[in-house]
Amino acid sequence: MPIRTNRGRTAVYRRLWGWPLRSPRHLVGTLVFLAILVTVLGIVLPKTMGKPATAQPAPSATSSARGPGLAAPVPTPSTLPTRLSSPLATPTSAPPNPEAVNVAKQWATAWVNHPAGISNADWLNGMRALTTDEFLPVMSTVDPSNIPATRVTGDAAVTSSYTSSVQVVVPTDGPKLSITVVNTGAGWRVADYDQAS
Repeated sequence: MPIRTNRGRTAVYRRLWGWPLRSPRHLVGTLVFLAILVTVLGIVLPKTMGKPATAQPAPSATSSARGPGLAAPVPTPSTLPTRLSSPLATPTSAPPNPEAVNVAKQWATAWVNHPAGISNADWLNGMRALTTDEFLPVMSTVDPSNIPATRVTGDAAVTSSYTSSVQVVVPTDGPKLSITVVNTGAGWRVADYDQAS
């Protein structure tokens, strides 16, 4: 008999939603039904959406001949290419480039040149042509009045040299500077510096 009133329809809905809470057996039965439903949907939906479900290997004639309880051979995993398909090349040692050493010494001379009252922009202009574009923003944060050196006190010494970069130590009347000079393609430029130990 069709339900004709809203009151009757509400009563039917209340009975349907209240059924799992009537007894522990109803609740367990409902949970088992929902678990089965979710499992079936997890298998069926990927197939209907065009994504293959995880395929189980078909038993071969040799595995069925082994009998129950014997493990099937483990398939070997496929080797997938990584993003770096070839190993990174180790930098090649090279004799020190005189131009790189000269750039390091000129840069150190400009670094120690900070008369009282010089602005960061004016101080940085003395090193701009000798510094990489990427390192200039870092140098723009340095306050020249905090630099504890005023002159270069000796010759530059190469500590490591490669085809595309050279590490140079330049002594000053403050700390020794460890300067990294790189070949940018447009010439040698300073890419980093630190206090040498």
